[in-house]
Amino acid sequence: VDTVLSRIMDIMWAVPVYLFAISLSIVMVRQQVRLGPFVLRADSLFIPVMIIALVYVPYAARPIRGRVMALRRAEFVTAARCLGVPGWRIMLRDIVPNVMTTLVTLGPLLMALALLAESALSFLSLGVQAPQPSWGTIIQDGEGLIYTRPMVAVAPGLAIVIVVLALNILGDGLRDALDVRDGGRRS
Repeated sequence: VDTVLSRIMDIMWAVPVYLFAISLSIVMVRQQVRLGPFVLRADSLFIPVMIIALVYVPYAARPIRGRVMALRRAEFVTAARCLGVPGWRIMLRDIVPNVMTTLVTLGPLLMALALLAESALSFLSLGVQAPQPSWGTIIQDGEGLIYTRPMVAVAPGLAIVIVVLALNILGDGLRDALDVRDGGRRS
């Protein structure tokens, strides 16, 4: 299972993020999506969320897999196995809490990447559809006014920059606060 999922993640990793997102958007936004008894219309907000989540799965899967592989060989996991602790309990009590720090650290960084992807897709009319608001659609609407009223397009762009910068700083701060391995490195 690990080998198959790793190869799928490698294939997804090999395709450029925006090319993959644009391709999925073109296919999914232009027509209705059927998920069993549920039908998602082309203007549904769930479609861009699903596309962005699918595109950024490898960005979360690879570090988490690496952390789990390292924890799998840790002494406390080996000791628990020797004591006869069931595998599900080792997973829930030993591995998941140690992986949570990686998830908490990756969260803000993936949110920043998702914000950029959503804005780019919405700017290209492939993400959030009007009349729902998005910074990308606001920038697109202000594109024609760039010479007369530039703040219509510049303000949402600055908002994107500020939020992405804040999320990156938050992610770095969380990494520094939660990573116990390099406690002596802090300045």
